Amino acid sequence: MRRSGLPVSLDKALRAAAEQLALVSDTPRLDAEILLAHALGISRQDLLLGRGGEAVPPAFDAFVQRRAAGEPIAYIVGARDFWSITLKVAPGVLIPRPDSETLIEAAVAHFGRKGPGRVLDLGTGPGTLLLAALAEWPEATGLGIDASDTALALARENAEALGLSERAEFRKGDWAVGLDGPFDLILCNPPYIGVHEEVGLDVGAFEPPEALFAGEDGLDDYRVLANQIPPLLAPEGLAAIEIGHAQRLAVSALFAQPDLALECRQDLGGHDRAILLRWRGMHFS
Repeated sequence: MRRSGLPVSLDKALRAAAEQLALVSDTPRLDAEILLAHALGISRQDLLLGRGGEAVPPAFDAFVQRRAAGEPIAYIVGARDFWSITLKVAPGVLIPRPDSETLIEAAVAHFGRKGPGRVLDLGTGPGTLLLAALAEWPEATGLGIDASDTALALARENAEALGLSERAEFRKGDWAVGLDGPFDLILCNPPYIGVHEEVGLDVGAFEPPEALFAGEDGLDDYRVLANQIPPLLAPEGLAAIEIGHAQRLAVSALFAQPDLALECRQDLGGHDRAILLRWRGMHFS
């Protein structure tokens, strides 16, 4: 049965694309709709309302073939929504995931409307966590660090597009080496996959391995960050560090200090997703 509002030609193209993408995607119809809307230069909502005309654009088949080969949707359309913002993404940078919004949710719970004054995002990628935080709190300023020139260039583009460039600074660096604190909010989504763990084709074959893998057990970068992050954290601040769903105990042990209180926050799927750090005497919300 054809969806209401869609011309026959577009619906037929969508059904054929969805059948093809079912071999590589858990959401083949959604993928097809996103790609067709992108090829038409309209939103998915406008597509479903029949506002894309009758003709299937030539670019659509090329997009479908790229997706069928495993390429992530975000790289094909060049953007990904995250929190309240839309970020430009491209090959060479980690694609923002909804699970990472757990860190921003924790920060909102901790700071409320007042927000942090100074924000640090270690491993910022395309500016994901820093720009989401700055968009949430208009008075905040922040610094994003990444080892990738490609990621930093994209982060600066995103800051400019979002009108946040005056409050966001991006620097090349090796995690927190050479940084001076304190920071009210420290955000970090480090690599946490073991080098021998299996990942999906769209991840392993397309996203940058240096943003994914962290040694045999996936903990190499946490071992570095555990020494770097606490000295940079303000007395009433919060550090939110993303973890793999089975890493709560191991990462907590690495960050454990007598004066630090640790808590684990779960994502919307109920999986352990972030380790939260604060100095003892302060309370998590």
